[in-house]
Amino acid sequence: MSDLPARVEITEEGPREGFQIEPGPIATADKIALINALSATGVPRLQVASFVSPKIVPGWADAEQVVAGFTPRAGVAYTALWFNAAGLARVQAFADRLTIEGSITVTGSEAFTRRNLNRSHAEQLVAQRQHVASHQAAGVPITRVSVQAAFGCNFSGAVPTAQAMAALSDAMAIAAETGCTVEKISLADSMGWANPLLVERLVGAVREKFPGPKLSLHLHDTRGLGIACAAAGLRLGVSAFDAAVAGLGGCPFAGHPGAPGNIATEELVFLCEEMGVATGVDLDALIEAAKLAERIVGHRLPSNLLRSGGLAAFRRAA
Repeated sequence: MSDLPARVEITEEGPREGFQIEPGPIATADKIALINALSATGVPRLQVASFVSPKIVPGWADAEQVVAGFTPRAGVAYTALWFNAAGLARVQAFADRLTIEGSITVTGSEAFTRRNLNRSHAEQLVAQRQHVASHQAAGVPITRVSVQAAFGCNFSGAVPTAQAMAALSDAMAIAAETGCTVEKISLADSMGWANPLLVERLVGAVREKFPGPKLSLHLHDTRGLGIACAAAGLRLGVSAFDAAVAGLGGCPFAGHPGAPGNIATEELVFLCEEMGVATGVDLDALIEAAKLAERIVGHRLPSNLLRSGGLAAFRRAA
């Protein structure tokens, strides 16, 4: 049974997620140019930088310069990524340019927690309590809970729905203990293990146990099922998705160099339009931004729509 939303909110993560994994240095001016191009497409949320250690993610050593350099556009919320108090302090220097909202992050796979953060699940829970405390002391609200590797892990195998729900429950318990109002729950397929049936099972379980917060899907197209999973999410009424222009990026800790990252934003917008779901995004402008992204990185990106375009011109000519 279909329960399509009337409209979806897309968070464009291409700049942040894409430039963190590219092997060669990307010029600061090129990063800014892509952010400005994406700002003009109508995407409501745009993640523009990662404030993490340049020793770990050298591709974002210029985070301050990028955030200071792009041209903000009315109606677009610009966000960034950070993991600790040092990152938060760097982000807060740009409170006039960025929307700063914290999140509690857990992982469905302890093996991925160790690989990504060098911690056990129990240690991550301790770290997240400290994370919440530092944000509350800084006056930054915690509004989101995120479950990474919610469907499967390249290092430990499938993540059963019950296991992902246990991780989510731990995070929601921290939110309740610390007085955080969780507005959104994000389920991330960090390594491309999801399929439509698994999406249906986990979304159903989350809605049954935690019916209040809005659900968001962060889907990777690692094995070609990302858009199929997005379609399944849409039919379940999921109304928030992360995506990356042209399919930029990927997780640097996932263990499969060169694999596609997030679903391509233009393919997600096209899917929504074809299913009668509004996005507020100009697909033609987005495809042009995808072409720019491919020119900047200097190699072919995985988006099919980047080469084939949408159907509007063909329908007009028919």
